[in-house]
Amino acid sequence: MNSDIRGLEPKTLWNKFADLNEVPRPSKKEERVIAFIKDFGESLGLQTQIDSVGNVLIKKPATAGMENRKTVVMQSHLDMVHQKNADTDFDFDTQGIEMYVDGDWVRANGTTLGADNGLGVATIMTVLEANDIQHPAIEALFTIDEETGMTGAMGLKGGWLQGDILLNLDTEEDDEIGVGCAGGIDVTAKRSYKEEPVSEGKTGYSISITGLNGGHSGMDIHKGLGNANKIMNRLLFDGFENFGLQVNEIKGGSLRNAIPRESFATIVIDTVQAEAFEFEITTLIKSIKTELSIADPDLTIEVKKTELPKRVMELGVQEGVLKALYAAHNGVYTMSPAITDLVETSNNIAKVTMGNGEIVIECLTRSSVESSKLDLVNKLRATFELIGCEVTTSGDYPGWAPNMDSPILKVLDGLYQKLNGEKAHVAACHAGLECGILGQNYPDMDMISFGPTILGAHSPDERASISSTQKYWKFVLEILKEIPKK
Repeated sequence: MNSDIRGLEPKTLWNKFADLNEVPRPSKKEERVIAFIKDFGESLGLQTQIDSVGNVLIKKPATAGMENRKTVVMQSHLDMVHQKNADTDFDFDTQGIEMYVDGDWVRANGTTLGADNGLGVATIMTVLEANDIQHPAIEALFTIDEETGMTGAMGLKGGWLQGDILLNLDTEEDDEIGVGCAGGIDVTAKRSYKEEPVSEGKTGYSISITGLNGGHSGMDIHKGLGNANKIMNRLLFDGFENFGLQVNEIKGGSLRNAIPRESFATIVIDTVQAEAFEFEITTLIKSIKTELSIADPDLTIEVKKTELPKRVMELGVQEGVLKALYAAHNGVYTMSPAITDLVETSNNIAKVTMGNGEIVIECLTRSSVESSKLDLVNKLRATFELIGCEVTTSGDYPGWAPNMDSPILKVLDGLYQKLNGEKAHVAACHAGLECGILGQNYPDMDMISFGPTILGAHSPDERASISSTQKYWKFVLEILKEIPKK
């Protein structure tokens, strides 16, 4: 399957990507990929270092005639989002990604592809290995854990890098030059509750929500995609209000930075109400599927009778949590008044887990404006504290403020127009990039972000454009040639 990938152009880049994708590298479990990159740098005879948190730095001298150019930091992150379809048998801890070619796209077999940010990593590896590419002195920075906390960038110490310019290869549209991004913060609500025994005269049901597109909780948050946790809560709330539905357990979503695609619940209904409940929920499901028929045409919601569970959530707590989840903001909160069509602030209700006496609700709030981020965090905190939850925040990272006078922006802007006959789209994005964090310890470093077209990132629909990767690779080569003099 992966052999088809190795025949694509540019061959060296795609082969490096295939090599990388043979190494399991989910976020928080990057030990093997750190060793892989370290061995790669040392095999080339290049100075290779690992810092205290696991970031890898490989240094390559300038090619002949380029010694008087500014040193460039080429940067990408080693980890990948691990998402798979419910019916896909795959272990991200032990297996390499199974890829295939679909027209102009490279896809994975039922899992995320890892093009985010594996194509950036492969690009840097190709430059490090090459003997026929003109470039200034290179500092290749491979960070860890970008997807679930940016702890690699946060742990990077000042003074480790000597470069003047940072090329972040983590943008996902090939006609875009990134000059800014949103910051983010994790919001977690928890509480315990008492379970009650299920009384006689009850019928058990399982509810499953699958088939949603999901996607990147920053880049895709404005697209009106279905959130499995919000859909499930809508069904449960209706069943509780009308038929006294009781919850045994809920398991929805998996990662904070992915719009949740699936949710599963086990509930009980009074047997005398079962027929009416089935009619009502079938009607509501039809309405929801109609609402999402364009954004999520493959949405599947199944309600089936199941073995009666022994215990359910106490009713007072259940009523509160269902109402709080209904009220909790999900999706776009504000749009930027300064940049057209840019989401300023948003929230993703990413993961909802209830069962065995514990409730955990996990969100990722993003914003390019710190005060607006805090405002939405407080809104969420107030909502969940009203039902007795303990609400904590973690993983706070800053945004990256645009610098429209950036010298490297002028280089990329001019080169893009020269190569493609049209101007690039210079923009900030609602995703979290590591540039803002790195800029805290390297405030004088001139930073820019770009990359090939990748769609469906953070979901099993992730795919990378072959033709776009070829376009991007030519852009990389020209940029390295045109790095300004010291």
